[in-house]
Amino acid sequence: NLCTYSPLQSKPNPILPTLHTHGRTHTHTNTQWDMANHHEQEISHAYDDSEYEEEEEEGEDEEEEEEEKSSGDCKTMKGTCGGGRRGGGWFMGRVLDPRAPWVQEWNRVFLLVCATGLFVDPLFFYALSISDNCMCLFVDGWFAITVTVFRCMTDALHVWNMWLQFKMSKRSYAVVVARGEDNGSGRLHDMSARTVALRYLKAKKGFFFDLFVILPLPQVVLWVAIPSLLEKGSTTFVMTVLLIVFLFQYLPKIYHSVCHLRRMQNLSGYIFGTVWWGIALNLIAYFVASHAVGACWYLLGIQRAAKCLKEQCIGTKGCGLRTLACKEPFYYGTTSFVRDGARLAWGENKAARSACLGSDANFAYGAYKWTVQLVANESRLEKILFPIFWGLMTLSTFGNLESTTDWLEVIFIIIVLTTGLLLVTMLIGNIKVFLHATTSKKQAMQLKMRNVEWWMRRRHLPQGFRQRVRNYERQRWAAMRGVDECEMIRNLPEGLRRDIKYHLCLDLVRQVPLFQHMDNLVLENICDRVKSLIFTKGETITREGDPVQRMLFIVRGHLQSSQVLRDGVKSCCMLGPGNFSGDELLSWCLRRPFVERLPPSSSTLVTLETTEAFGLESEDVKYVTQHFRYTFVNEKVKRSARYYSPGWRTWAAVAIQLAWRRYKHRLTLTSLSFIRPRRPLSRCSSFGEDRLRLYTALLTSPKPNQDDFDF
Repeated sequence: NLCTYSPLQSKPNPILPTLHTHGRTHTHTNTQWDMANHHEQEISHAYDDSEYEEEEEEGEDEEEEEEEKSSGDCKTMKGTCGGGRRGGGWFMGRVLDPRAPWVQEWNRVFLLVCATGLFVDPLFFYALSISDNCMCLFVDGWFAITVTVFRCMTDALHVWNMWLQFKMSKRSYAVVVARGEDNGSGRLHDMSARTVALRYLKAKKGFFFDLFVILPLPQVVLWVAIPSLLEKGSTTFVMTVLLIVFLFQYLPKIYHSVCHLRRMQNLSGYIFGTVWWGIALNLIAYFVASHAVGACWYLLGIQRAAKCLKEQCIGTKGCGLRTLACKEPFYYGTTSFVRDGARLAWGENKAARSACLGSDANFAYGAYKWTVQLVANESRLEKILFPIFWGLMTLSTFGNLESTTDWLEVIFIIIVLTTGLLLVTMLIGNIKVFLHATTSKKQAMQLKMRNVEWWMRRRHLPQGFRQRVRNYERQRWAAMRGVDECEMIRNLPEGLRRDIKYHLCLDLVRQVPLFQHMDNLVLENICDRVKSLIFTKGETITREGDPVQRMLFIVRGHLQSSQVLRDGVKSCCMLGPGNFSGDELLSWCLRRPFVERLPPSSSTLVTLETTEAFGLESEDVKYVTQHFRYTFVNEKVKRSARYYSPGWRTWAAVAIQLAWRRYKHRLTLTSLSFIRPRRPLSRCSSFGEDRLRLYTALLTSPKPNQDDFDF
């Protein structure tokens, strides 16, 4: 029996309380809505996996449906923390979701591990060396141990990744739902731990492919096969065996790393998320290729030197092929005396030394001529760095190498030149693409500025206007680096766009005192409709008497709000972060009956410095006030609107100043009343004139409409 799941039906939760009303039982549960919401959230991410699934399932065998089903086992979908879902097997544990953040982080780390493994494998070649004193081939023991340890460490990380692959589903439940494979049953036939493990075992690029690339083939050849061949005197055959085994595993290892790279790109669309990491990965790949080519060049150079010594040994009396291999295959830096007369005589053979290991060796080394100074070099660092330099030079300059007629050497040079041509072309192309991605916006900005300059010259704009246009474009570029934030967010899905704007704007919107007493629903709608605006210094945003187009909420910078009274007298105030303007729109939207004509601005706004603000257009203000009218009826909101309104503040300042002056004038009259004048005061008429002037100033001050905030 299978437990089915449907987002529209759910069984009552026995844990939740049950109410008995009129003989009926009502269970209060939110399971239906929770599962439906979870279902919708899974579907929202489903379409991102389609391309990844097509690439991932290409060339793989068809999945087998689960055959064994426990009679009492109900397999339902249950989300787990960490991006996994519980499977049916206790041994394998839960099934991991490839979209989990920690899994994607591990994939990035494992990509670097693969690059490290590709760098470590060619180091096995440098363990072979020729003794300068005895002119015999040996294995550097300490270097071989170090390389073997590094190889085992990278293999251990590969094993850990294989264990994760046993538990990692190739696709999340969202893809199953989006493709209609769920059939409304809720059973995840490909989500059980046993099925995921079997699929990984049967995949062509699955378990056995991962196991092959970590087989200890170089270690076995280095520690088992090479000592046996050296004891038999097969010095030249040693390099052939090591090279064949290396290529047999190294080429599939490169393909394995490329497959992992493509999986990461298909899953998330990017690898590290930055352009510079893309350039770094291409340079790392080019460097690893140069390292591998240089190591092969070094190994073939040792083989050519061993071949030269073998020819010299054949022409020397008392020299056998065993003499070309050192008595101890592994050398650990200890000094031992050679008692064998044949080896001593061979080590003192100056003709063989000058012909094969001398700086002026006359043997036909061909492309391996520079390896003569390396094969007997005791410096391990020089033996590694110089072949890397040769590989970089050869791949970058496409050779100019002198070659002999040896077929293996000719094939090696052809492969190196072809590989260098492909790698350089790919490297230049990829870096060009990455650099274009970083500089395209800057180039577009420069092209736009050239067009703007041409337009301003054609229209004969004054220098003041031209400078203002240049300043605006520079400041907008400095703020957003050419990114059209509004267009980018507008192209996102509605839910994601709303959440992003809520995240970006909420803290700044809460800084506006007018919005501090509003609930989250109103703030969400405001955040969804505000637009980020930038104004340069000295710009006139709004003129007095013009229709008010938007409300401005200042985030950074300062504005000057000025109002003309009479006879050219101005009343000015400064607006800073937290203040707003355009409050006339609030009374315009909330007045009944509604008037379509926009209200006139009561002040002129001029920027005192570069100012960043949020703008709420008149249509957006109308939408918010109509749908959330209950919020603006709140007394706290009305008091905040009056307190932070520039018009109300200006009128209040004028009223307070006039009241203070009247108070000071009354105090003066009171003090003068204790003095009996000898004659009537000559200024009695002036007191009435002053009082008339005070009342005139009070009445002519820009007092806001009393009904503006009586919502």
